[in-house]
Amino acid sequence: MSDSTATAVHRETHNPALLHHFAEPQQQRDAASLGMWVFLATEVMFFGGLFCAYLVYRLWYFGDFGAASKTLSLRLGATNTAVLICSSLTVVFAVWAAQTGRRAMLIANLVLTLILGLVFLGIKGIEYHDKFVENHVPGASFSFENVPIPGHPDQQATPRHAQIFFALYFIMTGLHALHMIVGIGIFVWLLVMAWKGRFTPEYNTPVEIGGLYWHFVDIIWIYLFPLLYLIDRHP
Repeated sequence: MSDSTATAVHRETHNPALLHHFAEPQQQRDAASLGMWVFLATEVMFFGGLFCAYLVYRLWYFGDFGAASKTLSLRLGATNTAVLICSSLTVVFAVWAAQTGRRAMLIANLVLTLILGLVFLGIKGIEYHDKFVENHVPGASFSFENVPIPGHPDQQATPRHAQIFFALYFIMTGLHALHMIVGIGIFVWLLVMAWKGRFTPEYNTPVEIGGLYWHFVDIIWIYLFPLLYLIDRHP
C-alpha cells in the first residue's frame, strides 16, 4: 500500500473527535478526566483555606456568628440547596443520555440544569439585596446594633465580630456564585454542541467532565449551607 493510500485510509477511519496527539479515544478520555480531577484538587485547596479561616473565627466568636447567622433567610438558603440537588440529578441524567445516545433527553436535561442554575443565582441575588437593605454589608455603612446572642438574650452581639461573619459570607458565597456562572457558561456550550449532535455513545467526554465540575460546585454549597445558615438555630 502506498503512502498516499495509507493516508487516505487513516483519514477515513480516524475519529474526528480524537485529537491528533492521542493514540486512541480512551487515552484522550483518561487525560481529560485526570486534568479535571487535578483542577478540582486545586479548588478543594482554594475553598479549604476559606473554610479554615471561617472555622477559626467561628470558634472565637461563636455567639456573634450565631446572631449574624440568624439574620440570613433559612427558607431561601434551604430552597437553593434543594435547587442545586435537583440540578445534580439532571446532570446525572444528561451524562447517562450522552452515554446511551439519547440526544433529545440530553438536550432536555442540559436545559433543565441551566434553568436550575439560573434560579439559584436569582435567589442568591435576592439574599444579597436583602443584606444591602439591612446594612449588613461590611464597610462604612455596616449596622448591627442591639442584636441579642442566641441563647443569651441578656448579651448583645459585637458588631465588629458580626462584620467578620458577613465578610466571610459574601466572600464564600460570592466565589461560589462565580463558579456557578462559569458552570452555566460550560453548560451553554455543551447544549450548543448537543444540539449540533456532536455527542455520541463513543464520544461524550465533555459532558462527563462538565458534570464533574457541576457536582463539585454543588458539594461546596452543601458545606456552605449548614456552616453559614444553621449556626445555633435551636430554640
